[in-house]
Amino acid sequence: MLQLHVQDETSRLRAVVLGTAESNGPTPLAEEAYDPKSLEHIKAGTYPVEADMALEMDAFESVLQKYGVTVFRPQLIPNYNQIFTRDIGFVIDDVFIKSNILPDRERELDAIQYIIDQIAPDKVVRPPEEVHIEGGDVMLWRDYIFVGTYKGSDYKDYITARTNLQGVEYLRKLFPNKIVKEFDLVKSKIEARDNALHLDCCFQPVGKDKGIIYKRGFREEADYLFLVNLFGKENLFHIKRKEMYHMYSNVFSIAPDVVVSERKFSRLNHWLRENGFTVEEVPYAEIAKQEGLLRCSTLPLIRE
Repeated sequence: MLQLHVQDETSRLRAVVLGTAESNGPTPLAEEAYDPKSLEHIKAGTYPVEADMALEMDAFESVLQKYGVTVFRPQLIPNYNQIFTRDIGFVIDDVFIKSNILPDRERELDAIQYIIDQIAPDKVVRPPEEVHIEGGDVMLWRDYIFVGTYKGSDYKDYITARTNLQGVEYLRKLFPNKIVKEFDLVKSKIEARDNALHLDCCFQPVGKDKGIIYKRGFREEADYLFLVNLFGKENLFHIKRKEMYHMYSNVFSIAPDVVVSERKFSRLNHWLRENGFTVEEVPYAEIAKQEGLLRCSTLPLIRE
């Protein structure tokens, strides 16, 4: 059986589910796009092709294996996008929580059922139907569970709003000993440069006391200031609008001092190295065209 253990974002990684770009299917139609960045590339004729994305994911897997991480992959669904495993589930402490995802994506959970079958049944939960949560919106930090959400009254009109307030309350009840702090995120259906699809699109901790943040990703300045006060402004790398668009905050930590990052993120990668991190650079710019990057492609199961 798998003994799940995830209590933060950066402790030494031992086991993870990495998505797959194999048999990814054809370029979607515009009306099938789940986010504005994918839509932008569909319309421009620059949507990524399977061969390029598969090479990027292979490079990521090689880095994970270099550090001795056990890597699980989903079972293949022919002609279907299975890259972003972070959306379909997540682990808090020793509990696997299945996401209530967009209905069209339910098959992605079935494709990792063989992994879920290795977890004690009493450690696997599925929220009720009205509770929406995706793993990209859930972040663990010490005694906190950070949760990205959208508090607008038009929540149901936004396909880019993935975690609702019922999701926040569900986590509060499930983990009464944690401090659940929600963040109201900026959403856009048409402009990817102004759309924080998930919390990890505008914030992520790295190391033991640092983080990457995009101020304008938060609808309320108080939410941004909460993180500034918690981490200290000197410990936060502030990214710009274009850098948020390229997914600078969606790197992935293998250990407190090891971060996997996109090779073109020169300003961020320089800052990380200046602060004592080992930066493993991989190509991931094609996958980024779907408004997801390294963290989005992973579902950690065990960290030390």
